[in-house]
Amino acid sequence: MTSPARPVTQLDKSDLLSGLFAAWDAIDRLLDGLPESGWQAPTPLPGWNVRAVVSHLIGTESMLMGIATPEADIDVAALEHVRNDFGAMNECWVRHLSGESGAALRERFVAVTNDRRKMLSQMSEDDWNAVTPTPAGKDSYGRFMRIRTFDCWMHEQDIRDALDRPASDEDLHGPAARLALDEMTASMGYVVGKLGKAPEGSRILIELTGPLARTIRVAVNGRGQLVDDFGGQQPTATIRLDGLLFTRLAGGRTSSTDGVEFGGDQDVAACVVEHINYVI
Repeated sequence: MTSPARPVTQLDKSDLLSGLFAAWDAIDRLLDGLPESGWQAPTPLPGWNVRAVVSHLIGTESMLMGIATPEADIDVAALEHVRNDFGAMNECWVRHLSGESGAALRERFVAVTNDRRKMLSQMSEDDWNAVTPTPAGKDSYGRFMRIRTFDCWMHEQDIRDALDRPASDEDLHGPAARLALDEMTASMGYVVGKLGKAPEGSRILIELTGPLARTIRVAVNGRGQLVDDFGGQQPTATIRLDGLLFTRLAGGRTSSTDGVEFGGDQDVAACVVEHINYVI
């Protein structure tokens, strides 16, 4: 017996691109006029400073333009912070661009994202909705670009952390943040049911507060699934935390649960949060 095919995610191209382009614009504003010391500032990602994050972004968008991954000058898989093939591929670009000045890296970033803007803007709706390999399995190209928006927005926050330039409430109300949260929300069934091992029959309510406020409900019936409501029943466990903290925990940027409130079955809620980092 075969499993039913997973539905293909259909996303509005114009809305999605507005978020992706906004994420690129925000990163460029952070890099504009950045002194070399800023490029060397460490981010929350092990082994990566601002320079490495931007090199990774340049590399990913370059590959999506059909440019081959460069050969590394060392065995990147042996580096302590490289955990998988994706990490090794990213590190090839970091090594390849390590001799560039910060100003040159910014120029590269602007050039490749401008090329991608043109390519994506001209893409037909059929190609946008076509099924393609993505980091989340086979899905629409549009879903792939929502994952790219999530990745770019997360790296914007990494750069902000490194430079001590936190996002304003206005920044966090933008389209990139909303789409990044949409993408993360889509993974919460897997996070709660598989990684967090919430028991059968659990109803987990995740309440995000602050500028990224939203409510996420997951019911575990055979597996964790996002639901709009619990059918009149109360949640069996609740997790309440600031929305930005949620993104940092789920993205593996921090392990601190200061400010997280648990309700209902607190052991289940705490286990979910303990395993909420799902980003590879």
